[in-house]
Order: sequence, then structure tokens, then C-alpha cells
Amino acid sequence: MNPQLKKGFLETLVLAAIKEEPSYGYKIIQDVSEVLEMSESTLYPILKRLETQGFVTTYVEAHQSRLRKYYKITAKGLKEIEKAKDDFNEIESIYRYIMR
Repeated sequence: MNPQLKKGFLETLVLAAIKEEPSYGYKIIQDVSEVLEMSESTLYPILKRLETQGFVTTYVEAHQSRLRKYYKITAKGLKEIEKAKDDFNEIESIYRYIMR
């Protein structure tokens, strides 16, 4: 996949990974790897941007005697996913035009 095209999907992909329930970094990487390979060095800056933009909130919880940072999607993050769905329809039209 074209790296620039891939870059455009990363934030939405991360939001989709935490849409149903809060999650933590390693689990998010595992979940999105079903679709797209992602490293920690890619994920954590994305999570920081999403938090800064108000798309996710964070909290810390103990897990097996260690603290784990969880990421939870906000209402604004859910709206961003809906926007991405609308964008998909436009992108799909472009690809249909290319493929004709």
C-alpha cells in the first residue's frame, strides 16, 4: 500500500480499535495488525495526537501489580469515525473511476 495513503488511515484505524471498549497500547497493536502492521513507535505518537485533539481520553489502572494506561474513545472520536465512513464513500468513488 502507498505509504501516504496508509498514513491517512492510521488515526481512524486506532479509533476503530477502541470503539467498543477501552484498550491499551500492546492490545491496540495486536488488534490493528489484523489489517495493518503497526509498531509502538508509530502507535504512541498517534495516541498522543488523538488525546490532544480530544478524540480519546486516558486513565491508568492496575493490572497484575503494574500500572497500565488505557485509551477510551470520546464522543468526538466516534464522530470522527463516522466522518471516515463518509470519506470512504468518496474514496470508493475515486477507485471505481480508476478501475473502469
